[in-house]
Amino acid sequence: MKIGVLTFHRCINYGSYWQARCLVHGLGSLGHDAVLLDHASRRIDRAEWKCALRPVPEARADRPAYRSKMQRFFEAFASLPLSQRFPLDEPGQMPTYDAIVVGSDEVWNLSHPWYGRVPLFYGDGLRAPLKIAYAASFGHHAEPDGLDRAWARRLHDFDAISVRDDASRSIVAGALAAEVPVVLDPCLAFPPALADAPASGDGLPYVALYGHDFSPAFGRAVRAWARRRGWPVVSIGYRSEWADRQWIDAGPHEFAAFMANAGAVATTFFHGCVFALRFGRPFVCEASWYRGTKLRCLMHQVGAERQLVDGSRALDDDMERLLDAPLPEAFATRIAALQRSSRRFLREALRAPEAVA
Repeated sequence: MKIGVLTFHRCINYGSYWQARCLVHGLGSLGHDAVLLDHASRRIDRAEWKCALRPVPEARADRPAYRSKMQRFFEAFASLPLSQRFPLDEPGQMPTYDAIVVGSDEVWNLSHPWYGRVPLFYGDGLRAPLKIAYAASFGHHAEPDGLDRAWARRLHDFDAISVRDDASRSIVAGALAAEVPVVLDPCLAFPPALADAPASGDGLPYVALYGHDFSPAFGRAVRAWARRRGWPVVSIGYRSEWADRQWIDAGPHEFAAFMANAGAVATTFFHGCVFALRFGRPFVCEASWYRGTKLRCLMHQVGAERQLVDGSRALDDDMERLLDAPLPEAFATRIAALQRSSRRFLREALRAPEAVA
C-alpha cells in the first residue's frame, strides 16, 4: 500500500525525529511504501525554532550551540522519506494515499503550544480511504470531563486506533466507548531502523545525561555515582551546569550513537528511557509533571517501574542499585512481546478494505 505518515517530523527533538523515521521504516518492513507527510507552516516553524534556540531560560549564552544543533537537524530532515510539501492548513494539496497513519508522538495533545487544535491530526482533510492512528498520545493534556464533543466526534472517523499510554487510552475510551490497545513507541517497536550505532568518542565509559530541570538531589546522586567510577557526565542536547561536559549541538544521528555507547543513562525524558532500553544501557529517570504520564506507562509496559526515582529524597542507594548492574533480561522479553503485538496491530489495521470485507 501507498501510505502517508502524519506526525511531528520536523521538531528539533531527538525523539520526534527518530519516532518518525522508525515508523516509516516499520511500515516498509511490513511490505508497504511509506513516506512522511511533509506539512508546512510558517507559524509553527517560528514557534519551533524560537524554542529550539532557547529551550531553557538560562540558555541565551548557548544560542550559537543551539543554532548549530538546529542546522544538524535540518540536514537530517533532508534525508527523511518525504512527500511533496503542502501547507498544514490546506490539506487538500497533499497527495492521495491508500492509507494514512497518524502518529506517534503527541499528535492529539490539544494543549500543545503550537500543534494543539490542528484538525488535520484528528483526521480532518486526510486524503486516504483508510485512516489509522498508531501510538497516538494526548500528552499532558487533561480533560477532567472527557474529550470535548467536537474533537471526540472526529475520532470516530478513524478505521483503527492505538495509543502510546494509558491516559490516552482512557480518553479514547471515554470518547468512543471502546477499548483500544496501547502499543510501543516506534523506536522500540521497529528497532532495525536504529541500526547498531558506531563507536563514538575515545571509547571510554561515560554517563549520558539527557534532559533538563533535574532536581538537586538527582543531580548530586548521579554525579556522585559517576565520580566513584571515574566516569564523566556528558549532557547532550541541553546544558546542565553539573555535567562535566556539554554536547549541545549534537544532531539526531550523533545522539543515537551517543546513547548506544554510553555506560549508563540519566534522563528526565521519555525517549531517554526508550533509547536506554533499545540499546540495553543501565538507566535512571526522574519523571517531570509534563512527561510523568507517558513515562509511568512505558515503565509499566516493560516492567521497569523501579527505574523511575523521586528527586524529593536522597537517591544514592537508588543509583547504586539501578546503574551498577545490566538491565534485567525480563525487560527485553517484555519488549519483544510488545513488538509482536504492536506489529500485529498495524498488519491487521492496514489490510486492504476488500480483504477486511
